[in-house]
Amino acid sequence: MTEPAADPDAAQGESRGLVAAWLRLSPNHRGALWMIGASLGFTINSAFVKTLSAEGLETFQIAFARAVFSALVLAPFFYRAGLGALRSTVPGLHGIRAVSGSLAMVCGFYAVGQLPLAEFTALTFTQPLFVILLAVLILKETVRWRRWLATAIGFLGVLIMVRPGAAAFDPAALIALASVFGISLAVTLVKKLPPGESHVTMLAYFCIASIVMTAAPALAAWQPPSLSQWGLLAAIGVLGIASQAMIIRAYRSGEASFVAPFDYLKLILAGLIGFLVFAEIPDHWTVAGAVVIVGSTFYIARREAARQPAEPRPAAPLA
Repeated sequence: MTEPAADPDAAQGESRGLVAAWLRLSPNHRGALWMIGASLGFTINSAFVKTLSAEGLETFQIAFARAVFSALVLAPFFYRAGLGALRSTVPGLHGIRAVSGSLAMVCGFYAVGQLPLAEFTALTFTQPLFVILLAVLILKETVRWRRWLATAIGFLGVLIMVRPGAAAFDPAALIALASVFGISLAVTLVKKLPPGESHVTMLAYFCIASIVMTAAPALAAWQPPSLSQWGLLAAIGVLGIASQAMIIRAYRSGEASFVAPFDYLKLILAGLIGFLVFAEIPDHWTVAGAVVIVGSTFYIARREAARQPAEPRPAAPLA
């Protein structure tokens, strides 16, 4: 007995209903859903990297595959832009930003393979703290004492979590912080770019830099991936681009003060996935440090929102 054919009109009506329900949501709620999607995507991406590392694939091989698959996803946009994707009045600045982002990716992939997923994720929340320091040094911005105090408290949370000098100290935590610093530098340099520099140009430079920087060490350490590993490598490239796109959509849809706190769901998701998939249980030092880091960065985000309440801010594309 054959199955009845699907009714295309019913499917089309259901699709229209979902679109209508989406449009009925307020911009803030749409932004929150985009941010939740991005948090889930980034956390799953980290879990995939951790899985491949545990299966013996080298960090540079994973990073190279991520760069290649990301470039394939973005290829239609690069093709449409042509050589214009590389034209810029500040190619050197793009180059520094791309190299910084590429090094951050490699450091992050190594660290997530070595650290518990929740600990690695908590350390990534130090990005606003590094951005404040870099904004003062590079952009010559003025930072008032409350934000300096919150920044100092945030780095105290890092010390609680990392515990340098303790027997449980893991040097991979410093590699994770180096990754966050690289991302923070790339984000800060976006503000140095002159008006008119397109996202396609930023992504093109990043893709080229990441492929060039990881190709030789990846090929030197290459291990033929299994079919399932190829699937994870492709997913890492696609999820990375998709998650970053969702962050951009989140900040463009809603107010930063409403949308930003939903990014902290990454910590809960990382804890759950770490426990369920990798049997990881965060110790009390990790939990205490994470609370201090999240609290300080949340305060900084609220202060920034209070200072500029009406400006949703798009996130910088890092591919």
